[in-house]
Amino acid sequence: MGNDSMLPLFARVQSAATQIRSNVARIIIGKLDVIDLLLVALLSDGHVLLEDVPGMGKTVLAKALARSLGATFQRVQGTPDLLPTDIIGVSYFDQKQNEFIFRDGPIFAQILLVDEINRTTPRTQSALLEAMAERQVTVERASKQLPKPFLVLATQNPVELEGTFSLPEAQLDRFLLRVKLGYPDVEEEQAILHRFKQAEPLESLQPVVDAQEFSSLQEAIRQVQWQDEVERYLLAIVRATRHHDAIQLGVSPRGTLALYRACAAYAAIQGRDFVQPDDVKYLAPFVLGHRILTTNRNRMRGKRTDDVLTEILQATPVPVETIATPSITR
Repeated sequence: MGNDSMLPLFARVQSAATQIRSNVARIIIGKLDVIDLLLVALLSDGHVLLEDVPGMGKTVLAKALARSLGATFQRVQGTPDLLPTDIIGVSYFDQKQNEFIFRDGPIFAQILLVDEINRTTPRTQSALLEAMAERQVTVERASKQLPKPFLVLATQNPVELEGTFSLPEAQLDRFLLRVKLGYPDVEEEQAILHRFKQAEPLESLQPVVDAQEFSSLQEAIRQVQWQDEVERYLLAIVRATRHHDAIQLGVSPRGTLALYRACAAYAAIQGRDFVQPDDVKYLAPFVLGHRILTTNRNRMRGKRTDDVLTEILQATPVPVETIATPSITR
């Protein structure tokens, strides 16, 4: 692992992001944009909902990220009989010590993959709410802090709905980003065949950045600067979701703050100390798409939230940058 401690803050963030991106790309081919979005979530102290059909590499991606950071990793398979204690942990009576001992559940990992989260019952889904929002869990009236960094990567299959429980709006709102991996193109899929032909490359993947070190770089996004025009552009997009005829439920202030933090993190991993309008436009579908609810009429017509967001982004004037760096800091 390189020593970047003497570099300026944003150069350190960019260097760490570049090392992690390159390392994960040794396993995951052609998904550099997805890797960057996971880094945005880590830097923003957020969580990611990976929404795609099985076999797209979601689990491998999560493992490759954890290995690149040297982070502890746990995977939970979502099933209807999964209990909250299966995730949080359970107390058991130790006869030798003559007392109850708490055994940590998988939620105490730095990177937690919850596979097919929509197959778990609402009771189990709600067990994740406190952990995702407050970075702690409550066990027998006592709060237990979760490790840093703490990232939940939850997957769900948007096609197969039989035997699933839809995530409530409160749960969806806890995810900073919703990301779809998508199918690889021909060249990428051929490269996948060659890469996995003789060995399992994940087994030889080594850490390139310390997880604690990367977590400490979260301070960078608080120092990213915003022009007034770019802030107003972000707010115009968010407020348009609350007044659009096709939208029943618009983005909440929590969603506004999520987009604000994600844009700052994205700028930081690019080595910039200021946000550009293109950052806002690029990240808006990933941050806002799962936070809005279209009307019943539009859902029946097959109009998706992504389509409505595209309309809003096209209709919202993009500010013209007149200076290279902004003059205010939030």
